[in-house]
Amino acid sequence: MGGKSSNVEVLKEPKIALVDADFLVYRIGFSTEDEPVGIAKARLTEWLEDFIYVNLKADEYTAWITGKTNYRYDIAKTVPYKGNRKDVQRPKHYEALREHLVKRHGAIVTVGEEADDTVAIDSTKLLDECWIVHVDKDLDQLQGWHYNPVKDERYYVDEFTAYKSFATQLLTGDRIDNIPCLAGIGPKKAAKALQDAKTKEDLLRCAWEKYQELGHTLEYFTEQGQLLWLRRYEGQIWQPDVKLLPNKLQLSTDSAADSKKE
Repeated sequence: MGGKSSNVEVLKEPKIALVDADFLVYRIGFSTEDEPVGIAKARLTEWLEDFIYVNLKADEYTAWITGKTNYRYDIAKTVPYKGNRKDVQRPKHYEALREHLVKRHGAIVTVGEEADDTVAIDSTKLLDECWIVHVDKDLDQLQGWHYNPVKDERYYVDEFTAYKSFATQLLTGDRIDNIPCLAGIGPKKAAKALQDAKTKEDLLRCAWEKYQELGHTLEYFTEQGQLLWLRRYEGQIWQPDVKLLPNKLQLSTDSAADSKKE
């Protein structure tokens, strides 16, 4: 089965769920602003266990929430990673719901990386034997079974389509996380740039050619990829295979020049 498919009957559905649980805190938190904290906790538990055990019919799950440290803050040189989130409002029961996820549901607080990194690491080990539970398009770069509990949507992503999702973000960037990538490149232009790619190597070359066309260095290209890539094993830092990149530019000073302007 190729591409991103909603035909979940073709392959045997897994019984393990890996949950990027950060969204639960915000979804439940903002929907219970006027409710006592006990109600907020009860609703979180009800929703989580409903989509795990009833919708997915999974036997077990592991949930992660993002901690305070993140290696991407050190990698981002052009603009601060998530630097646009300083004034983002958190729900009233934010801390209480995080604590509830840990104490009641055994959620793991990440250290040095994000919840979606840890989901990616474990899903890489399990591949088709787990559900990847999330509402974040970033995790579509992972091969395997996906479930969006907000939309109640299940789909399978194959290896090529997963890498194409990453390559697309290399072109469009991620406004939510303040990852700029290429100015003026939206989903339509990204799709056109990647339309002739047949392999993962082709996708990387096509993305790099667009960076060159707009005058960016390999250093900048690498920085954007490292910010977007989800780790597949502990400590991984993404590096492009420069042997695959035509007309390589020398590592240079895109980010250094930008930092001097600030």
